[in-house]
Amino acid sequence: MHTERRLKNTPAAPPIAILSILRELPDPRIERKRLHKLEDILTIAICAIICGVESFEDMEIFGESKEDWLATFLELPNGIPSHDTFNRLFAALDPQKFMEAFMRWTQALRGAVKEEIVAMDGKALRRAINAGESPKVIVSAWAASSGLVLGQRKVDEKSNEITAVPELLRVLELSGAIVTLDAIGCQKNIAKEIIEADAQYVLALKGNHGVVHGEIKHYLDEAIAAGRPELAACETVEKGHGRLEVRRYWQSENIGWFADKELWEGLRSIGVVEAEREIEGKKSIERRYFLSSLELGVERFAKAVREHWSIENQLHWRLDVHFGEDQSRARSGHAAENLAALRRWAINLLKADPKKTKRSLKGRKKAAGWNNAYLLHLLGINFNA
Repeated sequence: MHTERRLKNTPAAPPIAILSILRELPDPRIERKRLHKLEDILTIAICAIICGVESFEDMEIFGESKEDWLATFLELPNGIPSHDTFNRLFAALDPQKFMEAFMRWTQALRGAVKEEIVAMDGKALRRAINAGESPKVIVSAWAASSGLVLGQRKVDEKSNEITAVPELLRVLELSGAIVTLDAIGCQKNIAKEIIEADAQYVLALKGNHGVVHGEIKHYLDEAIAAGRPELAACETVEKGHGRLEVRRYWQSENIGWFADKELWEGLRSIGVVEAEREIEGKKSIERRYFLSSLELGVERFAKAVREHWSIENQLHWRLDVHFGEDQSRARSGHAAENLAALRRWAINLLKADPKKTKRSLKGRKKAAGWNNAYLLHLLGINFNA
């Protein structure tokens, strides 16, 4: 039988903030089969994910290699759980309860940001599927300024992101935020949910919106060509690595002509961004159109459009490159969804480090893997203290 032990010359560990959250979770296992404490399994798993582990087998190896250190703050009544134990627990754990715990922790550290840009988008778990299934899709809410994931929802097997987005909107604290979505989220009911959450929206339109897209495109293209005074405009230029990109933004509050304006809750303005790119001498121009509840203020509109894409190049890219999400094959029960939440929790822990080190996310991951004191520091982050 394992007994709690401490390494020689190692001081007692400080309170672990994340443990107080994990202890509140309902344990899905039959009581007589609980050889390992729920919070022990989850804490080992999140430590492993922070340090770059991607599979249940490697979680077991990680735990065994750090057992003496883990025993300084976990009970480990029967040692380190097996990879099968990790798999069974994550397959059975209620993903909604797990996400609620994640959101409580995140909300405690989330600072107030005026007009915070909250981007929402879906990401497929491409390899976490059984034969004949479509990839599972996770919709995340991303706070662009702080680089924190605020929450997630799995898209139902027989549905799409349109159903998951309203569910996520209802559980997030979005008062004062500006919510951005790509074309699949440009729906009247989603606009209504955002306004009811005391937030604003910038919603992308595409050709599949039919008449609405055509009307907005026709008006804005004509107004730009004519140089109409009701349009507010600004421009940004980016250069580097043989690439030149000029983005031009226009916004207008002149929507009295728009027949469907009353059907879009809170609709206040329309806008367009024109991206002119030159890469190795080849030029391209593309325009994208938007519905928005924002009043006239083209710089604010431009910032919302620009920061929406950080969910792709900061969150989704990191999940694949640093945490191997696109290669994860965990698919039994709720395992894929719960592991997706665990990866997002790991990103938040690394991003929210109050020491504000100059290391990149990759550097912080390495430091956590090599330095037990730093990993313990991450687990102890408590912004309510």
